[in-house]
Formats: sequence, structure tokens, C-alpha cells
Amino acid sequence: MTKILFPTDFSNVANNAYVHALGLAKLVHGELILLHTYEFPIVDSQFGLQNYKEIYDTIELSNLDRFKDELPKLRKIAEENGFEAIKMSHLLTDGDLLHSIKEAVKKDNIDYVVMGTSGASGWFEKLFGTNTGEAITSLNVPVFSIPEGAKYTKIATIGFTTRFREKDKVALQNVIKIAKAAKAVVKCLYVETIESDNSAAVYQEWETLFKDEPVQFFIIPSEYAKETIEDFITSQEIDVLTMISYKRTFFKWLFTSSFTEEMSYGSTIPILAMHE
Repeated sequence: MTKILFPTDFSNVANNAYVHALGLAKLVHGELILLHTYEFPIVDSQFGLQNYKEIYDTIELSNLDRFKDELPKLRKIAEENGFEAIKMSHLLTDGDLLHSIKEAVKKDNIDYVVMGTSGASGWFEKLFGTNTGEAITSLNVPVFSIPEGAKYTKIATIGFTTRFREKDKVALQNVIKIAKAAKAVVKCLYVETIESDNSAAVYQEWETLFKDEPVQFFIIPSEYAKETIEDFITSQEIDVLTMISYKRTFFKWLFTSSFTEEMSYGSTIPILAMHE
């Protein structure tokens, strides 16, 4: 069964992303694993061992109680959105969030991670100034980042940005699996600049390879890649944008002010970051 890890702090941003995680679980016939982490405070060295234990026991019990209190709320959200049948399990851990995510991915053979994003003025800062950004750049599994303004909706169109590299084919095949489950179409975008080194033969090869799949290709000549992607999202009514995280610098180049200004104010869509 496909396993989806959903880290949550029970905030409104996380609860919004939770609905997307449930939707993905239903789509891929998967199991949702809820992860909540907490950190122990730094305690003055003058405290005795007994005092340390009392503090840690209190914090651990407090977080366990909160976790138990939040679970009925999450079950209610699932029921209200028609996802009550989704299989769910829970993890409560202490320590750094990203470390806990990495450990869970390894131990539980996680296939996807779904996380909410928020907390900064620009979308690049939102993505990379948060744990979600760190997850995108450091995990080896696909990460769905759900901006706080992205309301859950049925996926009809998936955007896929590509450089037409050989490694991109594997990522596209994985996206096609999701598209087929959703009965959606994948629209692949390549922004052709004067520095582009692909040829018409490469484009034809890809079109031939995926001719029997629900895939459309868009080769758009432009020197304004960010604006072209933004226009593509709007004009093609993209519900989810899939990108391959070649390296952090690629994301930094792509996600700057003008590209996501509108997204930062609520007209946002989920981003699926896949790794080469």
C-alpha cells in the first residue's frame, strides 16, 4: 500500500494541507501516517536528574494529551470531506521535525510527504524559509507542498515543467500514474530560451514515447521563464504543478517575487516536488 507521511502541528495551515493529504491517499489507495513532533526545552544544568525527569515527563504527557485531543478533530475533518474510509496511523516523536520526517521516511518506506507552507511575505521565502522547503531539498521522496490558500479540489489538470532530460522521463511516468488515477491530463511545459540546447528531434522523441498517455506538450519560446510558467498555470487551469528539484539553486532562480506574487495572496496551487 502507498504510504503518505503528513507532518502536522494542528494549525489551520496544517489542517488545510491535511485535506489534500487525504485526497491523495484516496487517489493512490494509500495509507496516511500522521506525524507530530515536539522538542524538549533546554534546562539549566543546576536542575537535578529528578527535576529533569519531571520536566520531560510533564512535556511528554502534555503533548500526548494534545495529540489525543486533536485526533477526533482530524477524524471529523476527514468525515466532512468524504475521506472517513482512509486508513490512518499516528506517530508522536520528540526532536527536530526534519530529522523525524527523514527517520519516518526511511523506517516506514514512505512514498510521499505532504506538508503545508506559510509564514513569510514572498512565496520563495515561504517555501525555503520553512520545514517544507528543507524537506523538498533534502528528502528523496516526492513532497507535496500545500500553500495555505490552496483549497482542495478534484485534480483535472497537472502541470509538469521539464527540461527534456532523460531523468525527467521517470518523473513524468510517476506523474502519469497519479493523473490516470484522477482521470486527469498532464500538461508538460518547456520554456525555450536562447540558451536552450534541445532540438525538434528531442521534442518529437518525447511526443512519440508518450503518445498513448494522457499527456500534452507545450514548447513556449520565451526569455521570461517565470512569467511564462505563471501564465501557463493560469491559461491552462493547472490544479497541481509538478517540478523536478534538480538542485536548490534551480528553485531559487525560479521562485522569486513576480512569479508567485499572485500566489502569495491566496490564488495558490499545490506544488509537487520530485527528485532527479
